[in-house]
Amino acid sequence: MPNYTIYDDPDLSVPEITDEKMKKRSFRGSMDKSWQLDKILEHGYGLATFCYNDVDPDFDDDFQNGVHPYYYEKGQNFPDPDQWGSIAAWAWGMSRAMDYLETDKKVDAKKVAVIGHSRLGKTAVWAGASDPRFALVISGNSGCCGVAISRRCFGETVEAMNVRFPHWFCGNYKQFNDREKYLPFDQHELVALIAPRPIYIASAEEDNWSDQKGEFLGGKGAEPVYALYGLNGIGCEEMPPVDTPYMNGSIAYHNRKGPHAVLPYDWEQFLRFADKYFKNK
Repeated sequence: MPNYTIYDDPDLSVPEITDEKMKKRSFRGSMDKSWQLDKILEHGYGLATFCYNDVDPDFDDDFQNGVHPYYYEKGQNFPDPDQWGSIAAWAWGMSRAMDYLETDKKVDAKKVAVIGHSRLGKTAVWAGASDPRFALVISGNSGCCGVAISRRCFGETVEAMNVRFPHWFCGNYKQFNDREKYLPFDQHELVALIAPRPIYIASAEEDNWSDQKGEFLGGKGAEPVYALYGLNGIGCEEMPPVDTPYMNGSIAYHNRKGPHAVLPYDWEQFLRFADKYFKNK
């Protein structure tokens, strides 16, 4: 969502919106409960946001209206089957934001966390895996191709994503529609690429589409790589009870009551986890 939606501040300008659906959702402070800016500031942190649609629109436009055309070779007008889709473009945008943050003297660029929810939870994990400058990664309800194990084929599946959102991933990924067992890797290996940096994985009890157990297993599967660095993982062998966060290791996890969303409860845990790493160094 656009920046002005995260806080009800009259000084935040609202551009003209022609999309009627967006008009109903986009007004000053419409997403304030999802961002909890006051709590973030109380903990001594700042917040930088950008709208992912500014990098690449979230619809199938043949990759003509976002950043992709700037990287086409001569005569190219569409990404090759093994080239990036929108998720990778949005993660690229997060890294470009990080480029700026490194130049801002008010920002401690060694203590920047990247966070996203749902499709942007997938994006945040990929940004964290591909850009080691992000010191901490927070994934909310990221589901399939986020941290959930794809081979479980539970809730959101590879085919479901590729059919509904054909622009999210590279064309070659469609080869694995209803063929997850043939994937050469699974999402725990993506989580492992973030090691030794910490990651918080958040699930929601009512969000079966994102596969709570699959998200838990995605974190568990990365534990051996964290162990190579002498770091602990989630710290339990079975899924913890609802509303019971585990954050004693470098891989944190909770499954809270409620729907597919970012709630104040989530922020309480994210900030506790951030304090553990950022305020003790």
